[in-house]
Amino acid sequence: MGRLDVVFDTETTGVDPEEGHRVVEIGCVELDNLIPTGRTYHTYLNPERDMPIGAYQVHNLSAEFLSDKPLFATIADDFLAFIGDANLVAHNADFDFKFINTELDNIGRPPLPQNRKVDTWRLAKRLYPGQASSLDALCRRFEIDLSARTKHGALLDAELLAEVYLNLKGGRQNRLELMTGRAKTVDTADLVSRNRAVPVAARDYDITDEEEAVHAAFISGMNAPIWEKFQ
Repeated sequence: MGRLDVVFDTETTGVDPEEGHRVVEIGCVELDNLIPTGRTYHTYLNPERDMPIGAYQVHNLSAEFLSDKPLFATIADDFLAFIGDANLVAHNADFDFKFINTELDNIGRPPLPQNRKVDTWRLAKRLYPGQASSLDALCRRFEIDLSARTKHGALLDAELLAEVYLNLKGGRQNRLELMTGRAKTVDTADLVSRNRAVPVAARDYDITDEEEAVHAAFISGMNAPIWEKFQ
């Protein structure tokens, strides 16, 4: 494998883990040299607390639904094994890193290193200054199908973000499509073969006196050539 990226997203009970909010869903999509491998990771989590109505309206995950889901401590090894030492791509990555690192700290595990963080929100801001840079806005910019996104969902959003990331990195020959909730790599265009210009081999030759005289006469007949402005 070459460069590995894991595009990931989290859903939470609120906006700040320092106020006791927890991760309730994690979704990951693996890319190898910016090509989707088809490997994904997804889990719901029991936050061991109530679900504020504002958060529920975002992702539709109730405390009752999550009550029988695993604790973060139970899935930590599987999650860390999946991400390995890949670059970690997220939208507004500071938010997701803060929550994941708080969960890791709660169970006595070291945090995810900040130098692995790739923030697509910041990347979009640099590429399109002054333009909307939400996940929805970027999907519309790149004509990525949003019809399945009626609510936030960690795996779905990670799949969408993977498509956005590939576009932000300059496009791709393969496209990540959402099919039955799984990442799948499909060919979307026939590649047109173009013959590149073949460079002319360098060759040594002498300019004849006649050629030099013709060139000098041509130059002297020009009216204020542009290079005289720089002399």
